[in-house]
Amino acid sequence: MSKPFDGLERRSVDERAVALAEELPRQIAAAKALAGYANSLAKVDPAKITDAGALAGLPVLRKSELGGKQTVDEPFGGFTTRPAHGFDHVFQSPGPLYEPGMTSQDWWRLGRFLHAAGIGKGDIVQNCFGYHLTPAGTMFENGARAVGAAVLPAGTGQTDLQVRAAVDVGTTAYAGTPDFLKVILDRAEEMGEALKLSRAVVSGGALFPSLRQEYADRGIATLQCYATADLGNIAYESEAMEGMIVDEGVIVEIVTPGTGDPVGPGEVGEVLVTTLNPDYPLIRFATGDMSAWLPGESPCGRTNARIKGWMGRADQTAKVKGMFVRPEQVAQLVARHSHVHKARVIISRENEMDAMHVQIEADGGDWTEYGEDVKDLLKLKASIEVLAPGELPKDGIVIEDRRVYD
Repeated sequence: MSKPFDGLERRSVDERAVALAEELPRQIAAAKALAGYANSLAKVDPAKITDAGALAGLPVLRKSELGGKQTVDEPFGGFTTRPAHGFDHVFQSPGPLYEPGMTSQDWWRLGRFLHAAGIGKGDIVQNCFGYHLTPAGTMFENGARAVGAAVLPAGTGQTDLQVRAAVDVGTTAYAGTPDFLKVILDRAEEMGEALKLSRAVVSGGALFPSLRQEYADRGIATLQCYATADLGNIAYESEAMEGMIVDEGVIVEIVTPGTGDPVGPGEVGEVLVTTLNPDYPLIRFATGDMSAWLPGESPCGRTNARIKGWMGRADQTAKVKGMFVRPEQVAQLVARHSHVHKARVIISRENEMDAMHVQIEADGGDWTEYGEDVKDLLKLKASIEVLAPGELPKDGIVIEDRRVYD
């Protein structure tokens, strides 16, 4: 049983309920006062919303609603308690969608996860999440600082330089997408370099069991968390590696997609999250991700509820190399060319890494005609195949995820 990050992790059910009965009404009241919630929470009495069960009577907030309300005057759509200039960071995610950030102590609550992974004072974290526009790099740097670790802000790409820096600086831990660590390790072997990495914290994609085992065989203990740019840390693995423990700063519901109604024990449903972050009070925010409750408490001693982890998407959206690929992006690709009828993105695994293949049904042409548009709209490299009209199935699928997660 590891030492807790703080006293919140070992609370009893009753202690957690008492604290929530105080915090949740305050958070609902703060949200109700914001322009973004002007209609949806207008008739809600915050004093009556004291637990997760009471949340079930409130409307679901979807990411599309956030983006739809964002304007030049309200970059965050009226969902934050600070103006844009009152935050330390303004991030842009694909959409575009703008998210706020603060450099204050553990604002995204990733420190709890890094602590659970055994990272702390004396460690140097090679942070391979992106620092450009999107928030993941800053989120994990913020978490590393919360546990007293130093950070090498490596970002993405430039594999040779990543290896050189890891050797010269002596980085002891990796933070980034699950796949990219393998790229660094393989390149280090090719260069004849030995790395000191012994721990890895990953997110932004599925950590496949075979990949986790490969890292373990190389002496690297790897844990994953479930986090988003909007919500910060939602749930995380501990050394017990039995499901994911819900973070202390959020309330998680699992509901039937499209209804907001809670599912039964063990049933798979969509994850809704209410955050207790006073700067950004998202209420019943729909992640679009599927999961299920895992009964009991973690053997590691942390007492909060557990979910089984990521179990697919409620829509066809997929995460590839840490980036979301959405049906509307595929639609934009089709709309750019009058002679293109439809397109399909196929996601698979090759050599323990995500791979993306785009099939385009068009009146002639070859793949070179679409390469720049695919990179521009989908934000990722992909192989491209041009098909004749009628060759793509009429099954409504625009993003086909062939990865196996078991």
